[in-house]
Amino acid sequence: MGDTGRTLRRGSALALVFAAWIPLAGCESLAVMAAGVGGSAAVTHTLNGITYRTFTAPLAKVKYASLSALDRMGIKSRPAEKIAHGELIKASANAREIEIEFESLTPSTTRMKVIARDGGVFYDSATATEIILQTEKQLGNA
Repeated sequence: MGDTGRTLRRGSALALVFAAWIPLAGCESLAVMAAGVGGSAAVTHTLNGITYRTFTAPLAKVKYASLSALDRMGIKSRPAEKIAHGELIKASANAREIEIEFESLTPSTTRMKVIARDGGVFYDSATATEIILQTEKQLGNA
């Protein structure tokens, strides 16, 4: 009976551990769901500080909205350059070098990538995100 008692206690301990994990698994599901709810306004960051957003708008319209956003933010931009699948705008603000790349995915869909470098090798994700958010705002106002 000694071995049976230990087995029952071990089984009970495992059941308690399993019961404690159930609420945690539920929180993870809620967190994943909550992250998906705001998906339409989401801005994607990579680990290296590059910020992305895809807009359902033609490249010319997104570029114009971005230039308006930069102007509104007081960020000086240079003329756009043609690149392989779109255009590139370079800008600067207070020791930050900013690159905004527009890629035309379809005639009515444009992917925007913003890189804001904070004086060299460091990235400024907050500024990059704000540029995208202000571009989105300008598109909504258009």
